[in-house]
Amino acid sequence: MQRVSAYIQDILGYQPTLEPVLKDRLGKLPLFITATYNFYELLLLNRTLILAEIKDEENLSILNIAKQFEQIRQALNENVVLLSGEITAFNRKRLIERGVNFIIPGKQLFLPDMLIDLRETYSTQKVRVKEQKLLPSAQFILLYYILHRYEKIKIDQYPLHKLAEKFKYTKMAISNAVDDLKYHELCTVRGSREKFIHFEYNESELWYTAEKLLSSPVLKRVYVDEKPERFLYHSNTYALSEYSDMNRSRQEFYAIEKDRFYYLQKNGQLKNLNDQEGQVCLEVWKYDPDILATEVTEESNVDPLSLYLSLKESHDERIEMALEKIIEKFIW
Repeated sequence: MQRVSAYIQDILGYQPTLEPVLKDRLGKLPLFITATYNFYELLLLNRTLILAEIKDEENLSILNIAKQFEQIRQALNENVVLLSGEITAFNRKRLIERGVNFIIPGKQLFLPDMLIDLRETYSTQKVRVKEQKLLPSAQFILLYYILHRYEKIKIDQYPLHKLAEKFKYTKMAISNAVDDLKYHELCTVRGSREKFIHFEYNESELWYTAEKLLSSPVLKRVYVDEKPERFLYHSNTYALSEYSDMNRSRQEFYAIEKDRFYYLQKNGQLKNLNDQEGQVCLEVWKYDPDILATEVTEESNVDPLSLYLSLKESHDERIEMALEKIIEKFIW
């Protein structure tokens, strides 16, 4: 605690008093909270605060901290301050958004309960809007987790570097996707040497929690006179017949991953490519429909949840009824 005392004295010019919280006071707290933090009484500027030093910084969850601090405040009748050796600028912003007191020695002291916010000069990450949509890679991981829930080895059993291999993403892309899911408080990361994703909800809860953050996988729609490859997944209304009573549409729709599409376009393998009409409509997807598909045959359809997201803005009553059946079958 010497480092904490020295930091506070250095920036405030005031010598704080730090003592461990007595055991009889800690007895008022749930065991899972006392297992998560070390507790100290901090006397600062004639105010007593509870300093909660997090034991496992690897699994820091802003959502959990905010909830737990409210429990601690009610039990001990004191305001609570998070103590951590290192929190990213990204997570500091999220703590500030929630009004959570925290001290990171040498970095920042944020005590809104005492109207104090003193920090180092550091370059923050670009501020993101909380309501923005998930990255396509993050959406892909979330949908895969829901759709492939019955796989013998679920994706939360793969270390992140193996998950990158499985999904054919770079390690950096997987890391960014998981950070995005963490930012929206849909998952945490566990493990020390090897990192594993852990979703905070079961599959149906995850869908309803995340649905407002999900977007259509379709980047654009184009038309060609011939199907360019033998194996492509049916999509749009051409695929809805698989999941509902709707008849297959006359227009053929197929999904193709964007990098594959641009490769075929560059090599002149798309006959009469245009954005108006053709025998085949190609839906260019932001992520790979092959990996996400629940069935793999030559006549397979795209996965039902991406199909739902690609058509959810439709105002056709038949399509709306068909989409309801998808949710009934795969979410409820």
